[in-house]
Amino acid sequence: MTVYLVGAGPGDPGLLTVRGAEVLSRADVVVHDRLSEVSLLDLAPPEAERIDVGKRPGGPVDQESINRLLVEKGSAGLDVVRLKGGDPFVFGRGGEEAQALLEAGVPFEVVPGITSAVAVPAYAGIPVTHRGLATSFTVVTGHSRHEPESDADWDALARSGDTIVVLMGVAHRAAIAESLMAGGLAGDTPVAAVRWGTRPEQSTVRTTLAGLGQAVLEPPATIVIGQVASLDLRWFEARPLFGVRVVVTRAREQASELSAALRDLGAAVVEVPAIAITDPPPDRLKLLADKAQRVGDYDWVVFTSANAVARFMAAVGDARRFGSARIAAVGPGTAEALAARSLVADLVPERSVAESLVEAFPVAGAEGGRVLLPRAAVAREVVPDGLRAKGWEVDVVEAYRTVPAAPPRAAPPATPPEAAAADVITFTSSSTVTNYVGLGLPVPPVVACIGPVTAQTARDCGLTVDVVAEEHTIEGLIAAVRRRLGR
Repeated sequence: MTVYLVGAGPGDPGLLTVRGAEVLSRADVVVHDRLSEVSLLDLAPPEAERIDVGKRPGGPVDQESINRLLVEKGSAGLDVVRLKGGDPFVFGRGGEEAQALLEAGVPFEVVPGITSAVAVPAYAGIPVTHRGLATSFTVVTGHSRHEPESDADWDALARSGDTIVVLMGVAHRAAIAESLMAGGLAGDTPVAAVRWGTRPEQSTVRTTLAGLGQAVLEPPATIVIGQVASLDLRWFEARPLFGVRVVVTRAREQASELSAALRDLGAAVVEVPAIAITDPPPDRLKLLADKAQRVGDYDWVVFTSANAVARFMAAVGDARRFGSARIAAVGPGTAEALAARSLVADLVPERSVAESLVEAFPVAGAEGGRVLLPRAAVAREVVPDGLRAKGWEVDVVEAYRTVPAAPPRAAPPATPPEAAAADVITFTSSSTVTNYVGLGLPVPPVVACIGPVTAQTARDCGLTVDVVAEEHTIEGLIAAVRRRLGR
């Protein structure tokens, strides 16, 4: 049993440390703050208890209660992760929690996090130190100005002449500015306030010390005061899809590729899985296993999706069982899934649609031939009917099922806006369209589909399709969205 005091970083889930991810992956209990990035909770086991102790106006969870909770859970022999924004020992009250655990005899470990005092300015293109401008920086909280005895020595900070980073200071920004100017810091000293730093909602307001009190700011914001605030080495906010919110409707286990690519381009991703991938019933699962073990008896094995590749290859086990059987893939995405398993497709049509696959497929010889088609339980009959028309004997075997996903859980206030406020929605299959529409969720202004079949399903469901990828892959879909948005 151990209580881990883990710094989650300032918001970007990619800033969680390797050690933080490791202890989260085996946690029995996760006690988290309101500002913790919600997707980090998915790193914990599904069965782990998740307890939100975020301090909210009107209903705060007092620190003593949090301390008692950590002691109680830790004393019960559980691995507990206390997930805190930023670094637990930088204005995170992690020291108080560690002290309570130490006094109670509960083992604990501190997993440092990346503090917003450094990361947020960096994401806004502002180095806290810079040659010729600042050789040091001071981190101070502005939250304690209602407690005069714990106020910072603003006069001393003003005399330092270097960078001042103020955390939790929005409410008292006018008083802070007045104190610093009274201490001798010039009113024209550059100031930058970064709201929701390191997140897709990040925005930066630039002003001066004299104008800070009148600047329109909302928490949470990190305020940088000093000559470095005049620098604008922007990179995060300069990414091509920054500020664009995109709904990803793929199954949760498939969403990572599309979501990661969109996030790398700066988009805010709202994952609303419309489908889930499940196994066939036991009798059909047994049939799939039987066919997989005798795959070498076929002349061709045809794959029409990456899901079919994954499920069938799990049943095959040893790729040498293919023997002399040739392999066809409906498109480059499916071919890549095969290549990841050291299999090279012998046939990939120019267009990633079933009709093109049938057109490109050879006619069976005089003695005919056998084709194995592992696929979803519900699919169009274009491929099996088309291949039979070319003289092939086709065995269709169910490899997986797509079922409607459970309705999405409500997102906490700190997460990116949900589907209602998104700019784009992406559909990567007909089933994602029908199931998303069936959930009754709002449809964003721009509807993007991975190919013509998916687009037609969307139209049949009453949607106006704005984007159809020319190359029917994840990369092609993203490229088409960027063209539509002029980015």
